[in-house]
Amino acid sequence: MKLSTRGKYGLYAMFYLAQHQGEGPQSLQSIASTGVPKQYLEQLLGNLRRAGLVTTVRGAQGGYQIAKDPEDITLLAIMDAMEGPIELTECVSEDSFCDRSCTCPVRHVWQRLTDSINSELAKITLGGMLTNHCEGEALVQ
Repeated sequence: MKLSTRGKYGLYAMFYLAQHQGEGPQSLQSIASTGVPKQYLEQLLGNLRRAGLVTTVRGAQGGYQIAKDPEDITLLAIMDAMEGPIELTECVSEDSFCDRSCTCPVRHVWQRLTDSINSELAKITLGGMLTNHCEGEALVQ
């Protein structure tokens, strides 16, 4: 299982905006300095805006800014906005996906792993990443 570029780039953009919180709107060009292609970035920021994680400011001095305190934004929220709900298999979210879902001997394993991943992502905030990025400490609070 690999995280898509959509998820990674979305996190890069959010981390950049968290680093520049309070400095006013950030241009698409400045956010693209994170290595995210500018054309792709517009699409990603649209998803983050619809999820309520980013706001936009129009005009010559406009751009994008983080919509909440970095301590209130979890990696789970960012990944949900970028990727949709993280589930290791379809049978975890849809009982009707498989005729054996109620009797499958490994379904509960996939469910536990999915829950574990989501739980860990919910523990990590952008605020924690900002703090620990400089200090080199563990990200989990």
